[in-house]
Amino acid sequence: MVEKQINAKILFCSLDELSEAEKKLVLKAKEATVNSYAPYSAFRVGAALQLENGQVVTGNNQENAAYPSGLCAERVTLFYANANWPDTPVITLAIAARGQSGFLKFPISPCGSCRQVLLESERRQKRPIRILLYGEEGITIISSVRDLLPLSFDETYLSSID
Repeated sequence: MVEKQINAKILFCSLDELSEAEKKLVLKAKEATVNSYAPYSAFRVGAALQLENGQVVTGNNQENAAYPSGLCAERVTLFYANANWPDTPVITLAIAARGQSGFLKFPISPCGSCRQVLLESERRQKRPIRILLYGEEGITIISSVRDLLPLSFDETYLSSID
């Protein structure tokens, strides 16, 4: 038996410690929660990403009575960006969530499906995507999707199929 250690670089900071561009991106993610369609869960998630060309794209979760036909904010935002700017890398993605009583105290993290889609985008663009997770009590910063999904499934497994 061999034991291996997996390390992930994750930072924690206050909103004030972010750059002005990052603060604006977090604000856009918070604003995006307003247009979320969440009549069943009342859990509104917004995402905002900045592309290398400076373009900012926002999105939010879209629920459906026929679960799991809805889509998370992260994938809505990323798919829109990739559909419209397929060759422009994503630099940073900010995510914010709120319930009926306001924004969450602590940041939420992307679900497994969103992590997999983010990983594919990071692999596709051959550079890391910085992720900012907003919470009222602080921001979690992830330097790369690989830090969110260290034991990931990617194209290397598909290339080994006989």
